[in-house]
Amino acid sequence: MEVGFLGLGIMGKAMAMNLLRHGFKVTVWNRTLSKCEELVQFGASIGETPAAVVKKCKYTIAMLSDPSAALAVVFNKDGVLEQISEGKGYIDMSTIDADTSIKINKAILQKGGTFLEAPVSGSKKPAEDGQLVILAAGDKALYEEAIPAFDVMGKKSFFLGQVGNGAKMKLVVNMIMGSMMNAFSEGLVLADRSGLSQQILLDVLDLGAIANPMFKMKGPAMIQNNYSPAFPLKHQQKDMRLALALGDENAVSMPVAAAANEAFKTARSLQLGDFDFSAVLEAVKVSRDLGNVKHASTQ
Repeated sequence: MEVGFLGLGIMGKAMAMNLLRHGFKVTVWNRTLSKCEELVQFGASIGETPAAVVKKCKYTIAMLSDPSAALAVVFNKDGVLEQISEGKGYIDMSTIDADTSIKINKAILQKGGTFLEAPVSGSKKPAEDGQLVILAAGDKALYEEAIPAFDVMGKKSFFLGQVGNGAKMKLVVNMIMGSMMNAFSEGLVLADRSGLSQQILLDVLDLGAIANPMFKMKGPAMIQNNYSPAFPLKHQQKDMRLALALGDENAVSMPVAAAANEAFKTARSLQLGDFDFSAVLEAVKVSRDLGNVKHASTQ
C-alpha cells in the first residue's frame, strides 16, 4: 500500500515511521523539507509539494499543527486541491475544529476525491508505539480502505459518522485532558506549599480511584521540572480554545475548562508553548507566587 504523508512534526514523524517499518511505501512532505531526510534512510520518498504527493499517491494522510496549517496545505498554491481527483482519498489526522474539516471535505468532494477526518488521541510515545486511538468520520468506504494504515498507527479506530464528529470528539477528549492536567498541577503545587511530599502524593493517587496513565507518566517528570515535549503546550491551549468555542456553539457552560484555558494561556505568556503541556505547572506556580505577593501587600 502506497500512501502520502504531509507533516512531520512530533506526531507525524512517528506515525510515518510506523508505516515505513510495516512495509508501506510512503512519500513524505513537510514545510521544512530537511525534516524529510531522516525518513529517506528508512525508505521514504520525498514530495516537493503537497500537490506532488497527492499526484503520486492514491491515499494521502495529513498531520498538521492547527486549522490554519490544515487549510493552507489544501488550498494554497501547490496544495492538495491541485491534484486531488476521482479515485484519490485525503485523510486529515490533525486536531482541528469541525468547521475546518467540513470546509476541507466540501472542497475535496468538489474535485471528485473522498475525505476522512481522523484525529488521534495520544501523544509522542503512543505515536511511536503505534498505540494511538483514531477518531474517524466522513467517507465510510475510505475509512475501510484506510484500516490497514490505521491498524499500524493505532490500537483502536472508531468511525463516528459524518464529517465534523471526529473533530468534535477529539476536542472533547483534549478538553478533559487539559482540565485534568491543570487540576493535577494545582494539586502538586498545593502539596508542596503545604509541606507535603509530591512523590508521596503521586504514590497515593496511583493507588486510588483516580489513578490514570497520564498522572503516572507525567508526574515524576513534572516534579523534576522536566517538560520535554510529547504534546506541546501551545497545541493543548489551541484545543482548549476550540473546545470552549464548541461549548459556546452548543450553549454548554464550561467554567472548569475556561479556568484551565487561562492557565495554559499564562504558560504561553511565560514562553512555555513549545514545552510539554505539563509545563502548565509552571503557570500554576506563578499564580501562587502572585497570590502570595497580593496577600502580603494587604497586610
